[in-house]
Amino acid sequence: MCLLLGFNVIKQRLFKQESFHLILGIDFTKSNEWTGKVSFNNRSLHAIGDTPNPYEKAIGIIGKTLAPFDDDNLIPCFGFGDATTHDQEVFSFHSDHTPCNGFEEVLACYRNIVPNLKLSGPTSYASVIDTAIDIVEKSGGQYHVLVIIADGQFVNFTAIMSKNNITPAAKEAAFALAALMEIPIQYKAAFDFGILG
Repeated sequence: MCLLLGFNVIKQRLFKQESFHLILGIDFTKSNEWTGKVSFNNRSLHAIGDTPNPYEKAIGIIGKTLAPFDDDNLIPCFGFGDATTHDQEVFSFHSDHTPCNGFEEVLACYRNIVPNLKLSGPTSYASVIDTAIDIVEKSGGQYHVLVIIADGQFVNFTAIMSKNNITPAAKEAAFALAALMEIPIQYKAAFDFGILG
């Protein structure tokens, strides 16, 4: 049943809260090359080409689903796990650390950044989580959603997107639902604990 739902129905069911701010973290570890060998025609999951790579697809789907709930449309975007940050730091998609203005800019920045990066590691989400905590604290505790896009298996992107018996729109809806289903529960908990600013 969920696979047949469109984005509008998913949005209505998942997001009953008012609004939130987004923070995006992208995994640039070497495992994206290894995973791509078996799941992306022997190419890095970050390979830029004529068709969108898995990261571009995920960013686009998340953008379609969450952008209407981000009031200011300003999205701080960070990369981690490359040869300069390893598992210790993040880098901003903009050198002046300004957020991206909408998901179109996120995708444009991503496409500009990828050819200049050397994938490395190890994989650690600590630095991007710490950076997100700093942003939330500086905002006075406003509700934020940190989306980390990585090659791990929190949500099996490859399994969902490779199904042959459903339409592309249904695949996107299924991925969005699987990736974002925890947000309403987390929002309610933050509200119940009184930690929203």
